[in-house]
Amino acid sequence: MKYIADITVMPMKALLDPQGKAVTGSMKNLGLSEIENIRIGKHITLEIEASNKDIASSKIDEACKKLLCNQIMEFYEFTLRES
Repeated sequence: MKYIADITVMPMKALLDPQGKAVTGSMKNLGLSEIENIRIGKHITLEIEASNKDIASSKIDEACKKLLCNQIMEFYEFTLRES
């Protein structure tokens, strides 16, 4: 069965997010001072072939830990759905 994973990787909340800070500062220049505390991360979508959802989830978790996320500075979460 084919599944689609939507993965979100974000900087750890305890760490400074320089990109988010810069964009937050720019919001004021655009007259959008109500917007604050922006955090910038990445969104990854991929397809995986697996015999069941548990195996697919395990493989996605492994890919995140080994390649897609730097666990020292980032955390991740994902959703998995049938294709």
